[in-house]
Amino acid sequence: MAKINLLPWRQEYRAQKHKEFLQVALLVFIAAVVIAFVWMKMVDQQVINQKERNQILQTKINALNVQVREIKELKKRRQELIDRMRVIQELQGNRPLSVRYFDELVQATPEGVWLSDMKREGNRLNLTGVAESNNRVSSFMRNLDQSDWYESPNLTGVTATPQFGDQASEFRLTVNVSERKQDASENSAK
Repeated sequence: MAKINLLPWRQEYRAQKHKEFLQVALLVFIAAVVIAFVWMKMVDQQVINQKERNQILQTKINALNVQVREIKELKKRRQELIDRMRVIQELQGNRPLSVRYFDELVQATPEGVWLSDMKREGNRLNLTGVAESNNRVSSFMRNLDQSDWYESPNLTGVTATPQFGDQASEFRLTVNVSERKQDASENSAK
């Protein structure tokens, strides 16, 4: 049999395959580097785009926050104006009532009774005065009770004051302003 030496051919074949393997590995490495670079650039670009969108959104959010603050301020001013208008309307509506209260008080005050002090606390009216006699105070209280504008007179104190007369006395009484009759008069005024 003939002897054929296949060793050099196998070495060349292995060297060629090794060379091809290194070339393919180098190409794969270069492709991997290129793909990684492109992927990183794409991610960086997406991050930049997202930051720009976030900045635009933040700008719009800040503008909307400014508008919300302005709206809140306008609502606050509106409520203040409504409250002022309500107070003015109440004052305008109650202006004739004080005249009626005084007129009714004058009509309910009998001769021989002088009022020296008057204070109003809510719906309660505190009256201080001098009467020629206790009968005059009783008459005054009856007149207040029968009045359309006052109710529940209550005598809180009586002291003798001889400098105004033999039977004269200083009195203090409280009377409530009638809300029921006040509401009826307001409804009739409207």
